Amino acid sequence: MTRTTRKAPMTRASARPRHRIRHALAALAAGVGLLATGCAAPGGADAAEIVTIRVAATVTPMTDAVEAAAEVIEEGYEVELVPVSDYVQPNVLVQNDEIDANVVQFESFMEEFNERNGADLVVVQPVYATVVAFYSRTLESLDDLPDGGSVVIANDKANAARALQLLADNGIITLDPAVERFAARVSDIVDNPRNLEITEVDLLQLNTAYDEADAVYNLPSFARQIGLTPQDDGLVVEQDERFEVALVTRAGNADSPAIAALQRALTSDRVREVLEGLGVPPAF
Repeated sequence: MTRTTRKAPMTRASARPRHRIRHALAALAAGVGLLATGCAAPGGADAAEIVTIRVAATVTPMTDAVEAAAEVIEEGYEVELVPVSDYVQPNVLVQNDEIDANVVQFESFMEEFNERNGADLVVVQPVYATVVAFYSRTLESLDDLPDGGSVVIANDKANAARALQLLADNGIITLDPAVERFAARVSDIVDNPRNLEITEVDLLQLNTAYDEADAVYNLPSFARQIGLTPQDDGLVVEQDERFEVALVTRAGNADSPAIAALQRALTSDRVREVLEGLGVPPAF
């Protein structure tokens, strides 16, 4: 839902940066309209049109990528970052045409949302790769998992499958060979020699689980909040191109000029610089 406002030409006394980013409260994202940013130019002169692109993101590095894109978005556009606190709301907002796009998820997560909600969201552009890992306060290796040990993974289909595949690839469990790679659920475990108790929790509970379980699967954006990085602290690490956080919008909006401008900004040298500065691999 791109929005167009009219803005008077800037004079030397009132000049300000052309590209601006404005933060909106997530709770108001569905209901707060864009405020007018100007009025008719003196003498009846035509005013320039500024198209505002509203983009939801949750935590770093998602928010960092959007903010960096806002710095370099081309003339005629501005980016409004809409902070959100979970991973369902941004898709609902996009599907309901309350915002234009989000940068919060990889494609399989989006596809699961589409299936459950009859939605038509699409990936426009991968932005960065996610490097996931298992972490532990007490163990030096997954091989140290005790008999009957506790393992916590995410409960959404995409992340659960990714976590189980990582365990299987490291010989901790065996998955049903008839199940496609990165598609398994806990019920597809055919051999669990350590009798591990594998628990699925919401993504937002993974950091809490780190204090309670023997080993916890986590995403880099959350792990960073508790001082962990996959490179330094992961017991085992996985990076697969199928799990790249992407720019997502509605199918009917994917070819719009505004989304094209946003895509160019998100694949700019500035965004690459910011991501690499955070130790995050760009996906473009």
